[in-house]
Order: sequence, then C-alpha cells, then structure tokens
Amino acid sequence: MKKHILTGFGFGPIQSGLFVAEAFKSGNFKRIVIAEIDQRLVDAVRANEGTYYINIAGVGGIETVEVKGIEIYNPTVEKDRLQIIDALAHSTEIVTSLPSVKFYDAGENSVASLISAGLSNSKAEATIVYTAENNNHAAEILEEVIQKKLGKIPANVQFLNTVIGKMSQVVTDKDEILQKNIKTISPGIDRAFLVEEFNRILVTKCNIKNYTPGIKVFLEKEDLLSFEEVKLFGHNAIHALLGYLGAYKGYKKMSELANDKPIMQIARDAFLKESGAALVKKYSHLKDELFTEAGYKKYAEDLLVRIVNPYLDDTTERAARDPQRKLGPTDRIFGTMQLALEYGVKPNNMAKGAAAGLIYLLKANQSNVNRQILSQKLKEIFAEDTGKHNAELIELTEKAFDNL
Repeated sequence: MKKHILTGFGFGPIQSGLFVAEAFKSGNFKRIVIAEIDQRLVDAVRANEGTYYINIAGVGGIETVEVKGIEIYNPTVEKDRLQIIDALAHSTEIVTSLPSVKFYDAGENSVASLISAGLSNSKAEATIVYTAENNNHAAEILEEVIQKKLGKIPANVQFLNTVIGKMSQVVTDKDEILQKNIKTISPGIDRAFLVEEFNRILVTKCNIKNYTPGIKVFLEKEDLLSFEEVKLFGHNAIHALLGYLGAYKGYKKMSELANDKPIMQIARDAFLKESGAALVKKYSHLKDELFTEAGYKKYAEDLLVRIVNPYLDDTTERAARDPQRKLGPTDRIFGTMQLALEYGVKPNNMAKGAAAGLIYLLKANQSNVNRQILSQKLKEIFAEDTGKHNAELIELTEKAFDNL
C-alpha cells in the first residue's frame, strides 16, 4: 500500500532527476507535489497532465524516462499556496532543492514559512526533510529558521543533509536539444533535463523510531562531514581542475579531455596522490572502505570516467564557471591544496589547476596574464585568510604557472 507523500521545493534537474524520479520509481508514494515559481514550467507540466521527461546519460547512451502523475503548484498564487501547505501537512518526505540556503527564508511565501505552516498542522506519522543545496550545514540552517517560526521542532520531524555527486544540467538551446535527440521537460517548453544515471547519494541517517523513508536507494551515514569533504576536495576539485585546464588548452567539451593523456594524468595524480592521500590519512580511523587506498582509487577512477562522459556532454565553460568562488582560499582548489599540505603532501598537480583557474579568472579583465598579474591576484585571494600554508600555496601556484 502506498503511504508516502513527497513535497519538493524547486523543479530543477536534481529535484526532477533524482528525488522525484526515485520517489516515482519506488512505487511507495501516493502523491508527489512540487512547489515551483516558474509559471511557464508549472503550466507546461500541468498541460501534460502531470507528466514530465528526464534524459539520463549512461556510459552507452541517453535514455529518456517518463515520470507521471505529479502535482505542481506556484506558491506565489494564493490557491496554489494553500494546496502546497495542505500537501506539506501530510508529507512524509520534503525536499528543498534551491540555488542556495539564502532562499530558505526569502520573501512572504518563503520555503521556511510554507514548511512551518504545514508542520504546524501535520497529519503525517513522521516527516524527514532532505536539504539539497550543496551546503555542509543546510539541514541545520533550515531547522534553525523553522524552529524560530514554530518555537519547537516536533519530535517526529528530522532534517537531513545530503551529499549529491550527481552531475546534471538544463539544456536550453533548441538546436542542442535536437542535436542530442533528447526530450524537453514537457511539450510547450524549450528546456530539457539531462542528468547522469549515477544515484549513489549519501544522506544523514534517519533516527525517527519506527519510520522508514519511502525513497530507499539513498545510503545513510551517521556523520556526513567526511563524505562532504570528499565531495568538495575530491569530486568538485577535480571537476574544476579539468574545467580550467581544458579551457586553458582551448577545449569546449569536457568529453574532449578523455583523449588528452597529459591532462587526464594530471587529474588522476591530483585525485589519488594529493586529494586521496590526504583524505585517507585524515579519515582512515572511520574504517569506511572509501577511506582506504583501494576504496578511494575505485571512487576516483569511476568519477574520472563520469566527468568526461560524452553523453552527459558537459562543457568546460560550465565546469569553470564562477571562478571567483571556486578559487576561494578554502574552496575546492586551494582548499584541497591546504588539506594536502596539512597531511604532508605536495599538491603540485592541484597547483596546475589553480594556475589555469587564475588565468581563466583574469582573462575576463586582462588581455594578457603574466606572472606579475597572477601573483597580485593570489595576494588578493589570500589577503584576509589566516591559513598557515598561504605562502607555500602562492609559491606552488606561481611555479605551476611558469610551467604550464
């Protein structure tokens, strides 16, 4: 008997291609409800009788999957808002999949306000709230905001963090949609969801007594911090490194890098000998297979294949975007280098990604990037950071720049 109800906020590729898709596939949900403020998207899915399509890129090609029977409402429309609150009051699973945690309490009909309204009149036996905003403390942030609104979080409600290593994109170019031979989200809207088939998603362990989540494919962990670091200093770091090195050499598609042996070797060495070496040293005491040399190698080799999957058709521009943030002193590139140095590992390969990333960043403002300009930018990046390895990070990056 179907007893679960899911309500999701945001209808992007992760919500549609992961949470909703897995809920639908499980057969455990009697209702799947989406809150989405893009009225065109709402209208298109409604006109298609609650049916939409996801394009899933595997190693052998792209499969299009149909998901049927969802309800979709716009929270800025009063009658829709009431429908969302009613669904939330009966939901056993809630998913927030927004651009940032900053959107939790933004506006009159904010996500936090709607969830609070639903939970205050909850009819569900229990409710878990998945947060998918790519923030290590998203669950705690959302819980704190809602607690201020409710006064107290009910005992049968738990907020869960997630580690989502699933790559995805929204394809908006009509010619690209035709060239890839993929289906749009629904008829009447010129957008398509393209996601990889990977679904090994990690979530905080649900500790609500006598409650079992309706989505059963996720892997529960008592503490996600170590795995969040693997995502940031492993997956995200190498993805950015390949994007920056690819852009530096003039590649447009990430799949083109598969045939560039020198670049792939830099990525592999950075992944295994720098990121992996440091993380295995740091977390080997957890006795998890991932934090062994063999386990991390398996993870790295699998991801290196996935990143350059021609059917996912990722671009170097997308992988390299937002370099100001990605080249922050504790973010994926320099954060990985800091971690490596902390555990006695010289991150010479990550430094090449850092140098290429700085060139990518500076070319937006400089016609020519030389050593002096790069050194000045490095000093700006680390000006307000107090990390003890900053001088060495700058030196390693300058040396890598000289040898690119």
